[in-house]
Amino acid sequence: MDRNIILNNTQIQQKIKRIAYQILEVCVKEKTVVLAGIVGNGFVFAQKLKKELNNISNIDCVLCEVIIDKKKPLNIINTSIKPEEYQGKSLILVDDVLNSGTTLIYGVKHFLAVPLKQLKTAVLVNRDHIKYPIKADFKGISLSTSIQEHVTVEFGKESVAYLA
Repeated sequence: MDRNIILNNTQIQQKIKRIAYQILEVCVKEKTVVLAGIVGNGFVFAQKLKKELNNISNIDCVLCEVIIDKKKPLNIINTSIKPEEYQGKSLILVDDVLNSGTTLIYGVKHFLAVPLKQLKTAVLVNRDHIKYPIKADFKGISLSTSIQEHVTVEFGKESVAYLA
């Protein structure tokens, strides 16, 4: 299978830093921001954003893992922290790749049950194949791809995003 690298490790680090600064601009008056990462790579991406936000600001970043079945998003969604811990706060829902928008829209739906100060979304790669009325407020890169192509992000010592 051909793997075309769309973001190398250095580029991914630059995107994380830029998104962290964008989040800081939007949340500059906040004491606390909740980074709610979709289980798997979304949570890893949220952890990386938290680390960068901690480097550039005094905002208290709370990590929250969003446990959602990506194959069956109608199943019950759980979070690693209690709703009281994010109630009334600014929350950023984070995932690695925005494909059709299904995972993000059901993630947003879950958080609508709790009154938040604001809800934003952040993704590393936005593919523009949206079938729901959702968008990425913060994105690393936007790609025009065919629906048959697949974007994979591998976080590790040398992170990479590629198109196959």
